Amino acid sequence: FLLFVCYRALIFPLLIREGKPTPFFTFVLALLFCVFNGYLQGRSLTTYATYPPGWLGSLCFITGFLGWLIGMAINIHSDHILRNLRKPGETGYKIPTGGMFEYVSGANFFGEILEWFGFALACCTIESLAFALCTLFVLGSRARQHHK
Repeated sequence: FLLFVCYRALIFPLLIREGKPTPFFTFVLALLFCVFNGYLQGRSLTTYATYPPGWLGSLCFITGFLGWLIGMAINIHSDHILRNLRKPGETGYKIPTGGMFEYVSGANFFGEILEWFGFALACCTIESLAFALCTLFVLGSRARQHHK
């Protein structure tokens, strides 16, 4: 969880090229969501979640961890493809190709959805499942808009 948050909050913004500015209200809402969700996930895992001995070797954890890892790799690679669609100064819409974009039009969204369902499977908490479902509904809606 912390790996992704560090990537999304610290590394990703530094890699973005100039583009349309983000409205301040959108930024504030995203910040509040991330702070609340980070607290909820952290509190859930450190205070309430209990796991049996050997959990880290269980099929559920390993499958979830692999789903999270593959989803994060897809997400990061898709972000890279999207950042490099246009040359500096170039404008207009371009359809991304390569990587998972060969299979789905919203590969970045697909990667993040897979990532958080893997996280939910590895953690097996109601909070992680709620986050995965929230991600599915929000990013699924955005992916549908982008596809159209």
